[in-house]
Amino acid sequence: MKRFGLLPRIVVAILAGVLLGLVVPKIVVEVMATFNSIFSAFLGFIVPFIIIGFIVPGIAKLGKGSGRLLGISTGVAYLSTIVAGLIAFFVASNLLPMLIGGKESVKLENPEEFLIGGLFEMPIPPMMDIMTALVFSFIMGIGISKLKGNTLLNVFEEFSEIIEKVISFIIIPLLPIHIFGIFMNMAYGGQVAKVLSVFGVVFIMIIALHLVMLVLQYTAAGTLTGKNPLKLLKIMSPAYFTALGTQSSAATIPVTLKQAQKTGASAKVTDFTIPLFATIHLSGSTITLVSCSIGVLLINGQGIALSTFIPFIFMLGVTMIAAPGVPGGAVMAALGLLETMLGFNGAMIGLMIALYIAQDSFGTATNVTGDGALAIIVDKFSKKS
Repeated sequence: MKRFGLLPRIVVAILAGVLLGLVVPKIVVEVMATFNSIFSAFLGFIVPFIIIGFIVPGIAKLGKGSGRLLGISTGVAYLSTIVAGLIAFFVASNLLPMLIGGKESVKLENPEEFLIGGLFEMPIPPMMDIMTALVFSFIMGIGISKLKGNTLLNVFEEFSEIIEKVISFIIIPLLPIHIFGIFMNMAYGGQVAKVLSVFGVVFIMIIALHLVMLVLQYTAAGTLTGKNPLKLLKIMSPAYFTALGTQSSAATIPVTLKQAQKTGASAKVTDFTIPLFATIHLSGSTITLVSCSIGVLLINGQGIALSTFIPFIFMLGVTMIAAPGVPGGAVMAALGLLETMLGFNGAMIGLMIALYIAQDSFGTATNVTGDGALAIIVDKFSKKS
């Protein structure tokens, strides 16, 4: 099962759901709809804990590792993530409506129009809402960073480990079944063709945006250091292809570190920044999340408002710092924002997860390759200061 990765399982789930949805009797669809209803309720229950489990220790540990180098690194990583999100928004909000906006919408906000309901419902109300969890996380994270002891930090780190195991051993393994049920239901209701037609368009646009972001990052690094951006990109290319295969920023750290030092950045800076950026810099993932969310909203026939997405992108930049290091971890960390700030429901979240995971390896590759550019930039600024 480990060799048969998450992406292949998602692809198989989509294909199987589409094919079986055309031939199975209604009762089968109702059984899967029941599972989807329970799984969506469980996701809604666990999301506040995901926010607390990852944001609190993430902010606390950043605060405890005080120093100018940490401040510069965090600021550069956050700025890169925000720029990536804004670029994705302006491109996707202008391009995707022309490509898919004219299609008849699926109206996932009113699933009763074509989706089969479950046999029964099992409500699992969350213990707190998303905004409460976010505010609590910021207060506790900042507060713990100011304490001398590590007692509370250790508690939240252990809580984070529990949540990560829930994600790794419950949510991620069940995701393909959830997505299978969604696509089976859409195929049964005759709406799946509209959704699949959007997947390819969004996927190609995201890969192009990833490459544009890398060019911008290395152009900035090259301009500051007087080096050729294309040569710097070529030096870092082994990190890109390693991440593409491993789908893990952490597993790529040795390669990223080795190649970053070849760019001329000092060993002192790269030794500190590359492992840090592997955790807090997710520009590629941010591009994917923003683009996919716009795609899902357009599928649903909803408008795209700048006033809604600007706060979403800035909050997403903070949330990405705490994203768990598991396949699909970034989209798991962003679920709360998708629900509260963009109004996603269970069906929309299912499509969002499928869209995100379909290109997760490319997003990870963009993240780690961009880390090299940011290390060069931090090295330049740290020498000045």
